[in-house]
Amino acid sequence: MTLTTASPAQDPDDDPWMWLEEVQDAKALDWVRERNAQTRQRLQAWLGFDATRERILQVLDSRDRIPVIARRGDFVYNFWQDSDNPRGLWRRTTLDEYRLSAPAWELLLDVDALGRSEGENWVWAGAVCLGPDYTRCLVKLSRGGADAQVVREFDTATRQFVAGGFNLPEAKSEVAWLDRDTVFVGTDFGPGSLTDSGYPRLIKRWQRGQPLADAVTVFEAQHSDVAASVHVDATPGFERTLLQRAPDFFSSEEFLLVDGQLRRLDKPADAQLGFWYGQVLLALRSDWQQGGTTWPRGALLASDAMAFLNGKAQWTALFTPTATRSLAGYALLRHTVLLELLDNVAGRLQEQRFDGSHWNAREVEAPFPGTLHAQSLHDTQVPDDPLGENYLLTYTDFLTPESLLLGRTGSDPHDLLKARPAFFDATGMRVEQRFATSRDGTRVPYFVVWPKGATPDGNNPTLLYGYGGFEVPLQPQYSGGFGNAWYGRGGVQVVANIRGGGEFGPGWHQAALKGQRQKAFDDFIAVAEDLVAAGITRPRRLAIQGGSNGGLLVGAVMLQRPEQFRAVVCQVPLLDMRRYHRLLAGASWMGEYGDPDDPAQWEGISKYSPYQNVPDAKAMPAGTRLPAVLFTTSTRDDRVHPGHARKMTARLREKGHDAWLYENIEGGHGGAADNKQRADLLALEFAFLWQELGE
Repeated sequence: MTLTTASPAQDPDDDPWMWLEEVQDAKALDWVRERNAQTRQRLQAWLGFDATRERILQVLDSRDRIPVIARRGDFVYNFWQDSDNPRGLWRRTTLDEYRLSAPAWELLLDVDALGRSEGENWVWAGAVCLGPDYTRCLVKLSRGGADAQVVREFDTATRQFVAGGFNLPEAKSEVAWLDRDTVFVGTDFGPGSLTDSGYPRLIKRWQRGQPLADAVTVFEAQHSDVAASVHVDATPGFERTLLQRAPDFFSSEEFLLVDGQLRRLDKPADAQLGFWYGQVLLALRSDWQQGGTTWPRGALLASDAMAFLNGKAQWTALFTPTATRSLAGYALLRHTVLLELLDNVAGRLQEQRFDGSHWNAREVEAPFPGTLHAQSLHDTQVPDDPLGENYLLTYTDFLTPESLLLGRTGSDPHDLLKARPAFFDATGMRVEQRFATSRDGTRVPYFVVWPKGATPDGNNPTLLYGYGGFEVPLQPQYSGGFGNAWYGRGGVQVVANIRGGGEFGPGWHQAALKGQRQKAFDDFIAVAEDLVAAGITRPRRLAIQGGSNGGLLVGAVMLQRPEQFRAVVCQVPLLDMRRYHRLLAGASWMGEYGDPDDPAQWEGISKYSPYQNVPDAKAMPAGTRLPAVLFTTSTRDDRVHPGHARKMTARLREKGHDAWLYENIEGGHGGAADNKQRADLLALEFAFLWQELGE
């Protein structure tokens, strides 16, 4: 059963709830606070709420977590949050010290202390540091977790912000060091300096001591582009400055800055290009014909960089996809490209070593099946880097906590550096991969995580999660929160690898792009139907969850097949697809969804846009109801507008449906600014699920 009420000619401004798009408006915030109070009163009544929130917070704050590191010169850097430091510590140590069970850390910046001293709710957003000594960094700080950030120059030697240094006010900025006294910057320079998506349109060269207004423009994107960006490669002997404009989310035009002049690089518009020493790498999203060879989409190619720049590239395929294998990413070492592969959504690792004239492939023995992530330890600015062929390898799956391994190319044994403890008892649990058949016959994989003692009796409380967009794959992940709040109470978790994602490369994504969006929804529905047919659950015990693009997914599916689900958790969602491109960063996603101002495209979008398709409860067939839904969002989300969740809650309630909203005042697109907020939000979501599905 599909419920469709949208009109293809609908005026985007004909919306009685549009006032809820005014993020900081007093009336809108009063409405939000009233909804929050109602939601919290209901969900905190669940008897397991306090214990669940406390246990999740213990997991998030555990000092036994693996500190995530990034190498810069002589040090590895880490950002750390726990109960004593909710906003976090930026710190560093040496790799040898890091290998110890209790490494000694040098504190660089205490974000909590900084926020208290300045009266700001700072959230760490990263740092861009200048090699090879890395004593100067451009630290990014966000108010409340928003994408917009303040940028301030920091001295790691003195552990102080630099008086009179490079500083930018709050904006969605782009920064890169050229040298100690020069940076490239894209920011809000005033009217006309941002794209329609709200990102930098201009890149300028900014000298130390120079007023920002006097910085010299070196590159301009178009107003309709997503953004302009800059990358500085400081590898000795291979110094390059690359500038880019992105017409949409999946295409780019690249330029080298040579003696103050821009040199356009010849590449397919939707291919990703990168330089690596004397080589250039090209990842294809579309089939590409060169001479007599057609390179398939999903392939990774390499060529001599000078030959490429002279129009005489001779390409070598470092990876070509198969029906089940795709490229998930790669790490660059001194002589080796380390490929992360997905084999039926399980991680594999392969080395491609370049000896100066030829490439040599080697399969790496690594933990399987689960999720692998390789991270280079090589620093291109360290001469004869002793760690040039070393890398970090992370492994996890649904039942196995993360482990961090130290590897070296050419050798399979990996040294265990760190291992996360188990946060729940997985004894008797199991994971299986199953396949559902979508409406058009496509086989869609999904994972089922079974709690101890569960059997396919058709009565298991089950949570089905999906995303299906932007070429993002969903891979197995360990969650202490789920282990305690869901598996431990008898819940089954299901993760659907639907089209629109990147589980099988660009083709899997493009199959659900723009006018083909319904295929992602069909895949998700097929998985839900398969769960029932296999006796894993039944509609009364089935809930669905998704965030951001996944929020659009579950918002659409709950309207198309309301009888299939009992409850919906819809997080930081896109829902009003008639106006999404006019709200915050929404214009940047037209490459994914299409342009609703184009009548022909809106005709297709209107059929699934959740906000335009809410039926009146009284007009629904007898015995049919929409599933209960909990929307979560953040006032400080400046990526996906909180108005989506606000307006959808209002419209559902107006039409007689069971809809709830919780809007965290901080948190940005992640929904929470610190672990305490994350634990609270997760506990609210689990409370809603258990109240609806029953225990």
